[in-house]
Formats: sequence, structure tokens, C-alpha cells
Amino acid sequence: MRVAYFTESLYPLVDGVSRTLARLFATLEERSIDFRVYSPFVPDKSVPWSGRVRRSGYVHFPPYPDYRISLPYTRGVLDDARSFEPDLVHVVSPTPMGLRATRIARSLGVPAVTSFHTHFVSYFRYYGVGPLEPFGWWMMKSFYGRFEKVYAPSESIIRELGEHQIDNVELWSRGIDLTLFSPANRSPETVKAAGGDDSTPVLLLVSRLVKEKDLLDLVEVDRILRERGVRFAFAFVGDGPLRSKLEQALPAAVFAGHQSGKDLARWYASADVFIFPSTTETLGNVVLEALASALPSVVVDRGGPQDLIDHGANGFVARANDPADIAGYLQRLLQDRELRTRMALSARESASSRSWSEVNGGLIESYRRVIAAGRGRARDA
Repeated sequence: MRVAYFTESLYPLVDGVSRTLARLFATLEERSIDFRVYSPFVPDKSVPWSGRVRRSGYVHFPPYPDYRISLPYTRGVLDDARSFEPDLVHVVSPTPMGLRATRIARSLGVPAVTSFHTHFVSYFRYYGVGPLEPFGWWMMKSFYGRFEKVYAPSESIIRELGEHQIDNVELWSRGIDLTLFSPANRSPETVKAAGGDDSTPVLLLVSRLVKEKDLLDLVEVDRILRERGVRFAFAFVGDGPLRSKLEQALPAAVFAGHQSGKDLARWYASADVFIFPSTTETLGNVVLEALASALPSVVVDRGGPQDLIDHGANGFVARANDPADIAGYLQRLLQDRELRTRMALSARESASSRSWSEVNGGLIESYRRVIAAGRGRARDA
């Protein structure tokens, strides 16, 4: 099997998509499956599969300069894909590169699949163009309707896509590194840096600090908790354009900036409760990382993170964009050490069955079925 990937998210850019792809590519190499990647980013040589990446032309994405939009309409991309002779094309994002990739797949006579990672349409209301959401869904339906299979990371998102007539969707969930994200990484120094101590539990958020994550809801959550006399320290890990506004609104909070690898794992393990109020997630990798670190988590009832929470067991699911409801669940956890301890065990257990090898192995088997079905149609033609 040979698979060609077209993606705008790839190392050295670090986000949920690039990390998911890195895990997938590691699984492909472990199973001796040949693949090639077309992207505006090329990882450095320390990444084992960097030699499989071909750079496309690009422009910077103005709202987020770290991101790049491919300009794939060059002869080189097509020629290289033809020489690679893939059995399958996998498109990662609904971008010009994705459209180009579908045409390349058709020209090669191979099936194309795609994956749904980012809920772009839900961002519209945060940037003053909420009335355009129906048009956005029409565009999404038009784009995703081109593919043999659409892979989504949670059942909630599969249902939502179905409501908008995006069909033929299959689950491709996410795994977790239980060695990296573990309560064993708790650090007294990090607890102190977060403002916590034996009588002050640490409430943690890990996220890009952007308004589409509903982070401004946490300003009101913080006010409610402090008015009720709840003792806690609030730590934010991550960076982004909303950071300065949050720092001004939450002067008692600690802002640790971007963290990765073992440093990030220590922040998770050194906290006591995790909060993630975003309504725009397709899954919420940070919630899975928190659970693996034995952190009871409070999420909301819109988007993918709710699928990771067994309400009352490993965390709570609050009403979306309802700071009072969110604060109520957080208060229970922050003031009840016994409840936190019980939920911490359940949180770790709930993450323990999520093996990257098993999750990505299921995707690979789906690839095989799509390829076989395409060959069957070719014989029948």
C-alpha cells in the first residue's frame, strides 16, 4: 500500500493536527507502509519520516502568521505524485491543496479520502460573520462530498456532519501516550510555579489562547468561584492573541506560555482539575492528555470533548457558554479532595484503553477496504 497525504499542518508547526499525523506516520513506518507527504512545512531531519515530505509553495495565513496556505498548482506536485504512484490519496484540510489533491487522485485513477480535524464553520460567529454559517456548511458539504470516506474523531462530530448531509463518515479517534502523560510526572516545583500548595488545588487550562476556544467564559467562571470563596490557583498553558486580554482580566492567574513534551506533561500532572470550555472542538486532544494525567475534567456539551467524559465518573459535562454551570462543577471538584481522588483514578483508567497503534491500525484497515472497493469498481467498469 502507498498513501499520498496532502496537509497544511505538519511539524515543525505544532498543533493537534500535526501531532495526530506524526503519530499516524510513525504507525505507517512501523508497519512498513509506504507514504509521501505534500505540505508547506518540512520537518527537520531529526523526524524519522522527514525524507518523505515534499514542500509545496505557500502564503502565510493572515489571522495566524504561523500557519501556511499551500499554493499547490505547480507541475512539480503533480509530477511527483505520479512518480510515487499512490494507491490512495488522503486529504487533511478543505483548502486549495485539498481540491488539487482530489484532481490528482482522479488523474491517477485512485480513491481519495479525507479527515475532519477543525470545525472551521463554528469559528464564523467569533469573527463577526455568523450569518454566513449556512453558506459555510454548504461549502463543507460540497468539499467533503468529493471523497470515498470522511474520517471524524468523535461520534458527536459524526452526528453533526450527518445533520448537514455529510455522509459516509467513519470514526478515526485518537490515542494517547500513557508514558508521557502520566500522574507520575507530578512536580513540586511546577505545583509551586502554578501557585498551588497542599490547601490550594490547581485548576489548569491547556489551549491555544484564541477566542474561538470560548476562553472568555473563564473570566466569569473565575469571578463566580472567587465570590463563593473557593480556594484555587488558576494556570494557563498555551499562547495566542487572546493572552494579553486574559492576563488583564485574570491578574491572579499564572500564564506559563507554550509548553511541549515532558514540560507539558509536568504541567498536566501537577494540576488537580482540568477545564476546557471550548464549543468548537472535533475531539479535544488536550482533554485526553489531561485524563491520561489523572486530571478530572470539566468540558461542555457541544463538540467532541463531551465524548471523552463519563459524567460524574472522570469529570463533568457542563452547559456550553454557561459560566455559572461550569463554575458549579468546578467548585465541587476544587472543594472536595475525596471526589478529586476518586475521579482521578477513573480519568486515568478511561484513557488507558486508547492505544495509538490500535486507533491508527483501524484507519489503515479502512484504507485497505477503500482501495479494494476502488479496484472492484475499476474491474466492473
